[in-house]
Amino acid sequence: MVDGAAAEKYAATGCPHTHRYPAGVKGAARIARYAWAAPTTAVGLVLLLLALASGGRARSVRGVLEVHGGVASWLLVRLRASAMTLGHVVLGLDERAHDLSREHERVHVRQCERWGPLFLPAYGAASLVSWIRGQHYYFDNRFEREAYALDVARRAAKGPACGDRPEG
Repeated sequence: MVDGAAAEKYAATGCPHTHRYPAGVKGAARIARYAWAAPTTAVGLVLLLLALASGGRARSVRGVLEVHGGVASWLLVRLRASAMTLGHVVLGLDERAHDLSREHERVHVRQCERWGPLFLPAYGAASLVSWIRGQHYYFDNRFEREAYALDVARRAAKGPACGDRPEG
């Protein structure tokens, strides 16, 4: 879960990941984040291709591939979810689901960038720990609590979205 200082930083800056990199380092840091998240993104890319082959659609929004329809929607209906992040790929039921969940899912993208190939096992373990403790496997999962807390802080501040910082 996010502590008060992180939530305040998020409310003040619009993003908990506000960094000032020297010239040339910013691009290298971005490549490193994408590479570290690549194993989880690969799972998302497989589902993206299956979704496109089954009539789905995809677009790139702020460095993240958003896909909906086809297999993506079929899977999410069965999981009772409106969206799901797999690295730099976000599956959504439809465009509206992407619009409504974009900021929440971007927090998960940042989590994938931090945890890399350990993200999926860590997420599953966090759900299991919550369930064993008698808590809700989803709402009490530490990754979801962070995403909801940062999303609420951003909405309260009504500042720019986390991924809206200039790229380059």
